[in-house]
Amino acid sequence: MRPEPHSEPTPESAPEPAPAFLATFNTAGYAEAEDMLRPCLDIQRWCNEIAAARPFATPGELLSFAELAAPDFTEAEIDAALAHHPRIGERLAGAGAEATFSRGEQASVAGLDDVQERLAAGNRAYEDKHGRVFLIRAAGRSAEEILANLQERLGHTPEEEVPLIAGQLRDIAILRLEGLLTP
Repeated sequence: MRPEPHSEPTPESAPEPAPAFLATFNTAGYAEAEDMLRPCLDIQRWCNEIAAARPFATPGELLSFAELAAPDFTEAEIDAALAHHPRIGERLAGAGAEATFSRGEQASVAGLDDVQERLAAGNRAYEDKHGRVFLIRAAGRSAEEILANLQERLGHTPEEEVPLIAGQLRDIAILRLEGLLTP
């Protein structure tokens, strides 16, 4: 089910001044708008729905819409999106937006050798069992919390993991979009 389009602001809730990203996003061509969203979440259906719903009066409207856009990611969409996410504990090389986001999100596990070794072992076990990279919203989580979550999720079936991964992808996308909207 497609989320409801955003509503126009009422006079008593006049929109806040739009940050540069929102103004550019609202006026960009359709393909360019999709490209602006792709570093947040590379799922075409998600990018399509949000780009098609423009313009958004406020960052909050955009974020609210993005939280509900493209519900129920398919396994194919999840696998395609995971191709852009490094293993937890690994640093994504490059200067693009995705690499920059990833480095910041994984800052809590950077440089901790013991943690790096345990994450590497956990990542291998997870990939062997589930056939895909372990994904978690690392931002705001300690290395110990990430390791505990990894160990817990190793006990899940691949079928149990699909909605969890989808939820993590969406959480990461919203955090990244918030980052773009924050001046």
